[in-house]
Parts: sequence; C-alpha cells; structure tokens
Amino acid sequence: MTKPSDKKLGMQRTITRRDFVQGAAVATGAALQTGALGLPNIATASASVGATIQGTMAVDYPPIKTGMRGSHPGAYEIAHALARDGAKFPEPKPTDEQYDLIVVGAGISGLAAAHYYQKRFGPNSKILLLENHDDFGGHAKRNEFHQSGDMVLSLGGTHNLEWWSFSETVNQFMAEHGVDVQAMRKQMDFAYGRDAANGQAMWFDEDTYGVNRLVTHFSLSAKLSPEDIDQIPISDAGRESLKRFYGSAPRLEDWTEAEAEELLSSISYPDFLRQYGGLTEDAVQLFDKEEHGSWGLEMRAISATEAIWEGYPGAHLFGDEWSEDSFGYPVAMWPDGNASLVRLMVARLMPHSAPEVTADNVAIAHFDYAALDRKNANVRLRLNATVIGVDNTDQGVSVTYASSEGELKQISARHTVLACYHSVIPHLCPTMPDAQKAALKYQVKVPMILTNVLLRNSEALDKLGVDAISCPGRLHARLFLFKGLHTGGYKRPDSADEAVSLVFWGSISPPEDAVDIRSQLRGSRKKLLELSFEDFEREVRTVLDGLLGPAGFDVAEDILAITVNRWPHGYAYEYMQLWDPEWKLGEAPHEIARKTFGSVTIANSDAGASAYTHVAIDQAHRAIDELPDKTDESLAS
Repeated sequence: MTKPSDKKLGMQRTITRRDFVQGAAVATGAALQTGALGLPNIATASASVGATIQGTMAVDYPPIKTGMRGSHPGAYEIAHALARDGAKFPEPKPTDEQYDLIVVGAGISGLAAAHYYQKRFGPNSKILLLENHDDFGGHAKRNEFHQSGDMVLSLGGTHNLEWWSFSETVNQFMAEHGVDVQAMRKQMDFAYGRDAANGQAMWFDEDTYGVNRLVTHFSLSAKLSPEDIDQIPISDAGRESLKRFYGSAPRLEDWTEAEAEELLSSISYPDFLRQYGGLTEDAVQLFDKEEHGSWGLEMRAISATEAIWEGYPGAHLFGDEWSEDSFGYPVAMWPDGNASLVRLMVARLMPHSAPEVTADNVAIAHFDYAALDRKNANVRLRLNATVIGVDNTDQGVSVTYASSEGELKQISARHTVLACYHSVIPHLCPTMPDAQKAALKYQVKVPMILTNVLLRNSEALDKLGVDAISCPGRLHARLFLFKGLHTGGYKRPDSADEAVSLVFWGSISPPEDAVDIRSQLRGSRKKLLELSFEDFEREVRTVLDGLLGPAGFDVAEDILAITVNRWPHGYAYEYMQLWDPEWKLGEAPHEIARKTFGSVTIANSDAGASAYTHVAIDQAHRAIDELPDKTDESLAS
C-alpha cells in the first residue's frame, strides 16, 4: 500500500487563505502568551491581523472566509485563558455605555432574546449584543464560496428546522419573521442520510481496510443480504457474524418486554452487538461512528435502546419485524443552514444593516457589517468582543469584555442575558451559588465538525451514483452532496458541470481510555483543537482521491476551496440513558443551571438540554419572561 504524496494530493495548491489563518493563530497565541494578565500585545496582533484581512476584503464580510472557521483562531483564546488557566485580568476601562439589555452571545438564542426583550420592554429598548466570533449566528455559521465565479452556499453548523417539534411560541416566532416551513419544503430537492436521492453508500478506505471499495445502496440500518455483506472488506469471521446477525431467527424472543427494556437501556449498543448479536470486533467497528453527525457521539456512548430508536438493527432479535424508518427526516432548510434564520433576525433587529430583507430573499441579501454596531441605534451587535465578567450591581449589571482593539472595557445595563454555553458561565459569574455553578458545569458540550469542500463539478459523484456516503474508517464519518435548495431566493443550476459543495460531517473519536461520557467529550475536544487546517485539508484530499479518483476526479485540480467549521463546543448536552439518572421535575442540572441570578438570566439550547434551533428560541422566550421587571428609570435613557 503506497500513500499518495502531498504533491499528488495537491497540498501545494493555493486554494484558501490557509497561510493567513494560521498566521493569525500564531499572532493571537503569542499575544495571549505574553499578555494574558495585561493584554498589552493583543491590540498589536489585532492591528496586524486586521491589516491583513483588509487586504483580502474579508473584514467587511466574514462569510467569505475559508480555511479554519467555526470556532476560529482569535475567538476562544481569551475565554480559554479565563476558564482553563484561571488568568487574572487588569482593571477594565470604565465607559459611559449604558443599555437596557446586554446579551452575551449573538447566536440564535441571543438574537431571539433581543427580539423578545423588545416585545416585553418596548421597541425602543437599548440593546447590545456581544459576540466573541468575527460573525454573528453562533453555530448557525454562513459559508459562502465565490471561487467558481458564482456564489455557492453551504452549511457552517446548525442547519435543520424540525418544524414538527415547534411549540406555539416558536411557530409564532417563525411567522413574525416570515418563515413558512411548508413553502420551504416545496422549494427543496435536497435530502440527506437515509432519504438521499441515490440512497446511502459506504466507502471502505485502504488505510483502514486494506482496499478502497465503494459499496452503493448500502446501509447498516437496512436488512443486509449475504451478497451485501460479502462486499465488506473485513475478516471472514466478521462477515459470517454479520450474516447471522442480519439473517438469523430471533434468539431473545423468550425475554419479557420488561427484561428487554432493562437490558437495552443499560448496555451500550456496541456491547449489545458483541454480547447478544454475536458480532466480531471488526464487524462492531463498522457501527462505531454512525452517529458522529447527528448525535456527535461515538456509538459506545449510546444505549442499545437509543440506537434502536434511531433505526439501527437489534429489535429483530426479540422477534420484532424488520422495519426501516418511514418517517425519514423531513426538515425545512436554507442553502446556508440556519444562518438565513439568523440573518432574518438581524435584519429585523437592525433594519439599517440589511434593508428590505425578507424570507424570500434572505439567502442572497447583502448585509452591511459596518452598520451592525452603529452608534445611537436601538440594537447594536459588536463582534470580536469576548466577555470575561458579569456582575450584579445596585443599578443592574456590569459587563466586562475584551474588545477587538485589545482593551478591557466595562459597560452597564438594567438586564443581561447569557446566551453563551453553560460551562463558561461560572467563570463569568464567580459569585453565583455553588449549586448553580455545579449544574452549569455538568453540561459538557458535544464537539462537531462541518467541513465544506467546493468541487469544480459533481461529475465523478454522478458517475458513481452516490450523494451520501458513510466512511467508517475516516476522520469525518459521513459526507454528502449539498445541492437542490432553492429557498431564500437562492438558485443554482442542477447541472453536473456546475461547482458544488460536498459536506464532510461528524465529530472526533474520543481516546480509547475515555470511559464516561464527559471524559469522551473532553477527549474529543482536545483532539479536535490539536488538528490544524493542514490536517483537515490532507484528510479531505486523501478521502476524495481514494473515493472519487477512480471516476476521474483530480484532487489537485478539482478542489476549489475548503472551509473547516470546527466547533469544539458544539451540540448542547442531552441526557443519556447510560450516563444520567431520571431527574425529578425541577431538579435536572439544566433546570438548576438556568435560574435567574439577580438581573442576569440564561438563554441557550443548553438551558433546554436539547441541541435544536427551536429549543434555543423557546429558552430565549423563557429567559426574557423571567427577568425582573425593574420599575426604575432605564439606564440607557
């Protein structure tokens, strides 16, 4: 087996601003190393980096940046210094800025909180949103590609509208923003996963399995035939164990329903496959990363019950009929994921930044980033601003943040909403009750990755007849072709010779010695942060060379751009059967964690213990509803 050289993979091609992004990381890291206590060098680093960005025109429009995005260099180092290293910061510079509301985090929940604050306290309320990234939206990151001439949109993070789960609150919110999910459904030809147009496929790579082999119309969730199983390049014993598992008569049918339920909820799915399905280790390995995208977890963190709920095989061993999920996953979606929803929210809160934006044109509308923090506007949004302290005062709340210029500034408000992730909040509010801080730290975020690759065309994929592929041996567990969305005014010709985005989706496998779920998540996060953009680029090129090379794809010529959306703190933590007890009402960690603290309240998907857009909106509504109704004169008046 001979691995392709970097030259053959095209690693020397200038397809991204990789050198700039990595240079910025070095500059920012050096500034923090020398200035964590006084921040004297951050301004110099920021000025240098800013000048570089100005040269590429990227400072005015972050969605066009490629390279390492998501939690990008410069967005998290100060927070890490605070939370990980216990850094002590100098006294902030007092300012005369005063607001009715300061929101920490300009993601979906933070923006929704601003919306609900205006509804409760009046449209003229003075609101400031502080965001540590260089773009708004949080995990709903917008990715634009222009390397092919026309604009190609893709997914940067949160991307589904699970409309069937919307509360009345969320339905009303969507209506107020002009979102019609049923109309969106009619404007979509795209479906992924089990609903993909060409069905699912699985690619076995040479590094892991000794051969590059693509098996089409293949899914571990379907009832595999012996002929299907014979195509899997694992040991003879492994294939035979799969044939027995998929094809045998029930072997646990004498178990009562109660016995089956107790077993399935107390054993991981891989252990169930080993002990009761009779699978060999190389057969079990095929399932390990199946939920890297949707749950963000290794299968060993998921109970057998949870896996079977998701459509994985096992119920047939108890005598149940084989059945596949007929519901599918009929989401509504924009061509940039829920970044378009975020843009609708920004346009409504700050109409001067994007005049005449509607749900019918939001995906192609222009946003003026220079207008986001306009002085005297009722709502302002300040990017590259990392909050390091939130304190209740007699008048309301004081908030300290590190500005993009490298200064520590202190501002005031009647109220504050924390729409950042839970585990950082105890470091922002050290005077919170210990029980609340412990509850906040309980919810460890789930890492996730969405790597977008702009292909010159889809000819090789069309030739192979695939558009959704599992890669059980690789870094990214799944990839899918992303086209066929005509929502928000965006239209792309459905032609094989047009540039298109291929999305690599997943998480990072935790260390083998990480036993409990929190150790697994922290281990995955550590590994993810240690990977450079070059590591991701080499992985993408290696996969596409092996997968598409036989169909004529040239990785050195046919990859136009790569954007890595890295989210070390990704999905909200959801309670799992193997790791969490059945909490009594009001006693679950997320319920204790989200309690109002003086004039501070908490809004995010963590506060609902559920990683969905509609949950983030519901929690914003709750957070604003729980704010104390101060009768004193507005600080901002």
